[in-house]
Amino acid sequence: MKRKTRLIHGGINSDPLTGAVSVPIYQVSTYKQNGIGGHKGFEYSRTGNPTRHALEELIKDIEGGYAGFAFGSGMAAITAIMMMFNSGDHVILTDDVYGGTYRVITKVLNRFGLEATFVDTSNLENIKSEIRTNTKAVYLETPTNPLLKITDIEAASTIAKDHGLLTIVDNTFATPYWQNPIDNGADIVLHSATKYIGGHSDVVAGLVVVNNEKLSKDLHFVQNSTGGVLGPQDSWLLMRGIKTLGVRMEEHEANTAAIVEFLQSHPGVKKVYYPGIETHPNHEIAKKQTRGFGGMVSFDVGSEEKTTELLSKVKYFTLAESLGAVESLISVPSKMTHASIPKERRDELGITDGLVRISVGLEDVLDLIEDLKQALE
Repeated sequence: MKRKTRLIHGGINSDPLTGAVSVPIYQVSTYKQNGIGGHKGFEYSRTGNPTRHALEELIKDIEGGYAGFAFGSGMAAITAIMMMFNSGDHVILTDDVYGGTYRVITKVLNRFGLEATFVDTSNLENIKSEIRTNTKAVYLETPTNPLLKITDIEAASTIAKDHGLLTIVDNTFATPYWQNPIDNGADIVLHSATKYIGGHSDVVAGLVVVNNEKLSKDLHFVQNSTGGVLGPQDSWLLMRGIKTLGVRMEEHEANTAAIVEFLQSHPGVKKVYYPGIETHPNHEIAKKQTRGFGGMVSFDVGSEEKTTELLSKVKYFTLAESLGAVESLISVPSKMTHASIPKERRDELGITDGLVRISVGLEDVLDLIEDLKQALE
């Protein structure tokens, strides 16, 4: 199947009992058993639910993995993955990860003895230099949030395999339509499905795909034990969103290309961060491992005062957390998504108070450009 066809016909795409072309919402907590252990594949909805199972089969198919898992949020997914490790284990992570990822690693999971080092993984030598005897995994964001840095997944995975480590990739920005990390050697791929996969600002969810049976058993054990599962209503919403992921991502990409061209030419913009720009440090790697550059752009206007003025003037860009929806969103990472990262660390990374991040939506691109133009001027 081609990509757009798989989005619609992958996984379990109908109800065998009724012939319904949309998987029903099984709003149920428990299931009748014909004798102890004599169930029909489901016994309790924390362990498994037919609607959630259909979503998990679908994301498994479109990411090309062994098994899929649906969680109540992207952070629940990340936490469950990290809970497969033990106290004293060490993980190497991309330095400018999403602020929530940084927070849970440094302020929650560290309490249980999980050790972590944050490095610029776009430079592979940084990964090699931080591998210890207790290192268990390399965790990549590519493209990163918010600086859109690119890490070579295949090369990083090769390094990890040479040292017996897992490779984990947050694929939220690229989506499975543009990038499939398992094809490039990753062991685990995750999404904040709240974003592009849902696509309509109406659901909070996380998805994970693993590439082998052992990881499937280990992650299911954690998920079932800790209970951070996605409900059937939200599972159904994600399946509905996935059906249009391809056409949405292509439109996001077309709008973004035009906006990037505008931003690069505007005197009020100091720097533009987007992997589709030929001068991007790892543009060629992005071309190699992705089929598109996505709908996320960051740009620096020089100061906090200018960001405040810009935000007060835009009309079609909604000031809000999150990304990847049909409507265009705008945020200031240093004050919003990455506020949990200490200022000295943000400054070191380049997440300045003048940095603006936009999630380009599906509005008419001429309206979006005009909106940015009048706000910048």
